[in-house]
Amino acid sequence: MTILSATPSQDEFSTRTLASDVRERLRADIVSGALKPGLRLRFDEIKARYNVGLSPLREALFRLVSEGLVVAEDHRGFRVAPVSRAKLMDISFMRKELETMALKLSIERGDVAWESLVLASFHQLAAISAKDDNGSLDPEWERRHKAFHFALTSACGSEWLLQFRDMLGDQWARYRSLCIQYTRQKRNVLEEHMELMEAALARDASAGAYLIGRHISRSTQIILDSDATLFMVDDPA
Repeated sequence: MTILSATPSQDEFSTRTLASDVRERLRADIVSGALKPGLRLRFDEIKARYNVGLSPLREALFRLVSEGLVVAEDHRGFRVAPVSRAKLMDISFMRKELETMALKLSIERGDVAWESLVLASFHQLAAISAKDDNGSLDPEWERRHKAFHFALTSACGSEWLLQFRDMLGDQWARYRSLCIQYTRQKRNVLEEHMELMEAALARDASAGAYLIGRHISRSTQIILDSDATLFMVDDPA
């Protein structure tokens, strides 16, 4: 009688590691807009771009399908997920719901270490400009911005809540990256982040809920009002 081992082989472990690596690189390129909405992801081109074999690439693509960043088409392969105004509104609505819930729970449950993380991540964010020399969003600012919003919600006590808000955050960040006019708006984003930080440290859940909702709504409206080229591949479904 053959006993099947539950321990993955070295080859299986290597494939999973490669799949995780290429998934992160694909996700970053999709979220940043380097891979445009609707783009067909041809295996030969993607294998060459990321220097990876077929097996880990397929696994990475199917993981991104589950995250909503890639679409699998029957007998036609994979595409970068399309964008649309309807999808943006849906993402924005759910992001506000989850972000608000996570922030309120964090304000209720957070300890001194959480307060220190919120304060430190805000100072990191405030230390650099959102724009790079070309007027585009600075990737380092993007990283610190994501870290600040994570810090605000990190004490909520729910891994599932954090996972889903992170997934929606990537979805929303893709729209922002595609919106070429986002950084041209006259808006004091630093002040908005400071207000969120102050509400969190003051343990004012009501103020925090209002501020995060307003923050997300303002950003969403800028994208909706942006150049129509963002939605050239508009998908009404």
